[in-house]
Amino acid sequence: MAGTTGHPSPAAAWGEFLANKQGRKSAAVCKPFVRLEMISAMASPTIADPSRRQKDPKKRVVITGMGLVSVFGNDVDRFYDELLRGANGVNMIDRFDTSELAVKFAAQIGTFSSEGYIDRKSDRRLDDCWRYCLVAGNKALKNADLGPQRLKNMDRSRIGALVGAGVGGYMTFAGKVDRMIRRGYHNLSPFFVPCPMTNMGSALLAIDAGLMGPSYSISTACATANCCFFAAANHIRKGEVDVMLAGGTESSIIPMGLAGFAACRALSQRNDDPHKASRPWDKGRDGFVMGEGSGILVMESLEHATKRGANIIAEYLGGAITCDAHHVTDPRSDGLGVTSCITKSLEDAGVSPEEVNYVNAHATSTPAGDVAEVNAIKKVFKDTSEIKMNSTKSMIGHCLGAAGGLEAIATIKAITTGWVHPTINQYCLEPEVTIDTVPNVKQRHEINVAISNSFGFGGHNSVVVFAPFRP
Repeated sequence: MAGTTGHPSPAAAWGEFLANKQGRKSAAVCKPFVRLEMISAMASPTIADPSRRQKDPKKRVVITGMGLVSVFGNDVDRFYDELLRGANGVNMIDRFDTSELAVKFAAQIGTFSSEGYIDRKSDRRLDDCWRYCLVAGNKALKNADLGPQRLKNMDRSRIGALVGAGVGGYMTFAGKVDRMIRRGYHNLSPFFVPCPMTNMGSALLAIDAGLMGPSYSISTACATANCCFFAAANHIRKGEVDVMLAGGTESSIIPMGLAGFAACRALSQRNDDPHKASRPWDKGRDGFVMGEGSGILVMESLEHATKRGANIIAEYLGGAITCDAHHVTDPRSDGLGVTSCITKSLEDAGVSPEEVNYVNAHATSTPAGDVAEVNAIKKVFKDTSEIKMNSTKSMIGHCLGAAGGLEAIATIKAITTGWVHPTINQYCLEPEVTIDTVPNVKQRHEINVAISNSFGFGGHNSVVVFAPFRP
């Protein structure tokens, strides 16, 4: 039965989806929606009703702009084109001497220009982390048709910025400390205190664009950007703002960053073959490859976007945040924190596991983390035959606090183009990996609902849910 808008009703659309999937004319039987009970950790089956999806245009959250800085450049379309062709952004480091480091390669950004986005005086003073953020954020605003002139005529107290970083101005901090040791405390820069702070991305964007709504940061290591999306969407849903800039930024490819992550045995040490170092789910993986960049979305209430005639790219359906409460660096072997986070994100989105057919996985290429994530995914999605799962990190490395931002953009581009990028360096998969990882070559795939996973040191888990926008 069609609704008053001429589109199928949610119940009819759900029935049609199941009928097509199961090859039946009737969709009377649905698979159970698995809910993890945190107290007993026992599964309790329930049926998810797609009519639970948000319908109020004031509370529906849509994506109207995207901006990034990446190892493949600062253009969203070019970034995704490179991902689709399986380009490899990992190379030997040439920006500093690596002779005394155990790891000598990364997915470093080579040529970067902030011209037209940051004034020269500020550009010289800012850490790359914040330069990446300002360029990505302003590109996202431009993509959303929210340039300076338009913003001047809007209520900017209802526009906010929520961009986080796992580390922040790491390069500036390390450089100033080194200078202090060599020259003394009196040589400290006046920018020593504010520059490393993780709130600076949001603050600088807000100052630059005159955004007077909520402006702060969340720092949950590699789960940062997804946590920012979740919080930003909730500000919109609560009616506190109309628009939020949200995402993550990071620039940690410096000697201290590489040495620190190598010391905790997180990084691959495949110096003899760096192009094959980032290999998620492969039996030969030995750690992640450091990356850097920034990925920022413009998130907006459907009502506000419609009123101003914005181009709606995709819809944010929901998200969730949980904690493993287990270990500083290692994931829970039973995957409970991840499984519950995925489950809660689907509940928040009002979708069932059967509707999800694409997963942009966290998949960093670490021995423990990759398999733990797959096992958690398989607990939620009992039938994974229709699911495509890939790892953006196989090509751009692990961008830490920016990872979820860049991967959200990759997820949304997969939704809008109908192509999912490959996971490169797939040679010999772990036997537990029974989901299609899109090995080495892109695949056509019409996405119904997608999730993007991000997990961080400290046991922080964050999952966000995106889908094609349907009025």
